[in-house]
Amino acid sequence: MIEIKKYFQKLVDISEKDWNIFSSKLKKREISKKTTLLKLGEIENYLSFIEEGIVRFYIPREIEDFTFGFAFASNFVSAYDSFITQKPSNYQVETLSNTILWSVSYKDLQQIYNQTHVGNKIGRLASEELFLKKSKRELSLLNESAEQRYLNLFLEQPHLLQHIPLKYIASYIGITPQALSRIRKRIS
Repeated sequence: MIEIKKYFQKLVDISEKDWNIFSSKLKKREISKKTTLLKLGEIENYLSFIEEGIVRFYIPREIEDFTFGFAFASNFVSAYDSFITQKPSNYQVETLSNTILWSVSYKDLQQIYNQTHVGNKIGRLASEELFLKKSKRELSLLNESAEQRYLNLFLEQPHLLQHIPLKYIASYIGITPQALSRIRKRIS
């Protein structure tokens, strides 16, 4: 919980009273590697902060899943469209490593918004972070080559890439595993 408090203290001036209300609603979840956090068709009930671990977003397919996102430590994670609409998700979310999450439920977050002075700001900052990641991903797919997308991912999280199977990285940047092997060989 210390990590999430540090994260918020960098962004907002949170009183001890507001922190106590907020932290009382947080649920620590220790999750094993390769655990599905949300299945296709389920409603996302949590907005979570990753203390430790890697999470993948994907669309399950018969032959090969389509990975479209990753979330790493010190970031928020949620099937956010499902969370804010409380409608079934069109994709799945799973852990790629042992993961520690600090989660707040949809219902509890609404109470935080109503009971604290900074709750709305915290919620806004979390949603802005998730939106910016999504926008960056979309622009990357439209404007950058597969090689540049790989290099960007490598520059942003070099120590974590060794924990993500190459087939997921290839899917994320929109190429086959064989094409990724050629890119890796060319830039090494």
